[in-house]
Amino acid sequence: MKAREVPLIAGAYLFEPTPHADERGFFCRTFDADVVRSVGLDPAAFVQDSVSRSVRGVLRGMHLRSGAGEAKLVRCSSGRIFDVVVDLRPDSPTYLGRATFELSGETQATLYVPAGCAHGFQSLTDPSDVSYRIDQPHDPAEDVTIAFDDPDLAIDWPLPVTSVSERDRRAPSLAEVLKHREG
Repeated sequence: MKAREVPLIAGAYLFEPTPHADERGFFCRTFDADVVRSVGLDPAAFVQDSVSRSVRGVLRGMHLRSGAGEAKLVRCSSGRIFDVVVDLRPDSPTYLGRATFELSGETQATLYVPAGCAHGFQSLTDPSDVSYRIDQPHDPAEDVTIAFDDPDLAIDWPLPVTSVSERDRRAPSLAEVLKHREG
């Protein structure tokens, strides 16, 4: 497993495993505390694991947490997703920077999303399973959502959006979220 810095988002990393394939399928390590530690992250800091399953076209995001924020490791364990990270940390050298990735069950790559960054994805297959490892217990009172179709974000989602949650459908614009965070 190797760690690769994401230049467009300061402090973000893509962890790329080395799958070992044979006639049975493949085996790969999807989390390695030593590799995580090698880039300055505390592997013991992660406190919850979750998984979502989505059908093709489903969009989840753009989400982040207020307060101390929430760092997360995101991996598509089955299927394929178009994944987006937006840096909303005012003191970051990549503030308002955006990076996109295709994560898949084929590669099993894991994306580290730093606290203070918005995250979302769209399922490219039917289905796709996404695993999350987060560093803070979930507190719904700290959930922040930004409109996935906000023109200021200008995210070019690869498929027509077939379904979003009510929360994502009613999400405020990036400008509204930033104004609220400053106030």
